[in-house]
Amino acid sequence: MLTRRDLLAAGSAASLFGLAAPLPVRAQTKVSMPALPPVPSAKTFELANGLQVIVLPSARAPIVNQMIWYKVGSCDESPGKSGIAHFLEHLMFKGTPSVPPGEFSKIIARSGGRDNAFTSYDYTAYHQTVAADQLDMIMRMEADRMTNLIVAEQELLPERDVVLEERRQVVESRPAALLDEATREALYGRQGYGIPVIGFPQEIRGLGVADARAWYDHHYAPNNATLIIAGDTTVDAVRALADKYFAPAARKDIPPRTRSTAIGTGLPRTVERRDRRVAQAEWSRDYVAPSYRLGETRHAYALQVLSQALGGGQTGRLYRTLVMDSKVAIDAGTGYSPQALGLTSFGIAVTPAPQRTVADAAAAAMLQVALLLRDGIADDEIDRAKRRLLAGAIYARDSLSSGPRMYGSTLTTGGTMADVDEWPARIVAVTSGQIREAARAVLDESRSVISLLLPENG
Repeated sequence: MLTRRDLLAAGSAASLFGLAAPLPVRAQTKVSMPALPPVPSAKTFELANGLQVIVLPSARAPIVNQMIWYKVGSCDESPGKSGIAHFLEHLMFKGTPSVPPGEFSKIIARSGGRDNAFTSYDYTAYHQTVAADQLDMIMRMEADRMTNLIVAEQELLPERDVVLEERRQVVESRPAALLDEATREALYGRQGYGIPVIGFPQEIRGLGVADARAWYDHHYAPNNATLIIAGDTTVDAVRALADKYFAPAARKDIPPRTRSTAIGTGLPRTVERRDRRVAQAEWSRDYVAPSYRLGETRHAYALQVLSQALGGGQTGRLYRTLVMDSKVAIDAGTGYSPQALGLTSFGIAVTPAPQRTVADAAAAAMLQVALLLRDGIADDEIDRAKRRLLAGAIYARDSLSSGPRMYGSTLTTGGTMADVDEWPARIVAVTSGQIREAARAVLDESRSVISLLLPENG
């Protein structure tokens, strides 16, 4: 599913065009790959209780970033309990015997730091950025709430209202977000990735103390977490603090994680939302796709290169042909992320230009897909896509926030540190033949959902 769901809209273009001539052949000059970034100086160790710790030292600034990733997300919820993973994330700030309710973030703010958290389908993560000399404090407080969280009704009930208000603001007030929910359900069915992370409102209202306590007791444990420290510190310093604060936490028996291979019924389907709040019509098509962990996983790296070549910003084929050349659209792009335990999706999105219809833009986009399936991707397009992907990896490794997120999202979705470190080389190794094979396997209209976001009277 496209992460920027604000690019959606109009109907199937498959029947609106016949195959045209292929794109003009551009110069086939081989673009040299940049030197692969060195494997970062990441160090890892594991405590006796199963907590994996990763240290990414960097002395460029006297700050540290701490992240703790729990291997549990909304896809691990039981039927009828949607939103409990996200709800517990909120409740993790509601206090322990040593940190009063609401004080966790205030303590960090008073020290000049900042903190936050997020929940996804496959993981939940908490992070803080502070001065390097405050590392002891944030490790102590994070370890404390791993084992000593107080789940009390007087804190839970107001926070449940906060979550419901968050849903109203983030989802129900945004037509594109509501369409996204409908699209996901159509693509995956009403299970797993087809259920919103924040939950359904009627199920959120039913969540109580027992639900929150059970979720916490079953999933929040050192052997179900990865602690990542990046910044101005050393492995020895982190090890000493981890031994002091996290080592006393007891292991737990963690429920096994499963993901279904089931997808939505009645595909292909079209999902439409008309809304008076929509000023600009949008069209998208999402195809069921493999991830690193499920489906035809051998296609994952090729699909990343394909997505970048087809829809990677203003140099991607879709933007170049639809926006710059034919001017049938004002925006066009693709989205694909294989970082999931279950199936994922490959998405194409187009926003039609003024005076052009959604059908025009959709037909132009699907024409490019048809040409891609027939003729493949030129070598220079592939090389440029690889360069952009590698540049993104270099910048991410250089960041105290993006680097930890690379490791955290990988390790919580069944990957290893080697998968992060070897990713650039695997991208470079992708061939044009592999890209064509992946495109033909995934861009199958019988396993897709078209989404239309339209003005109420459009």
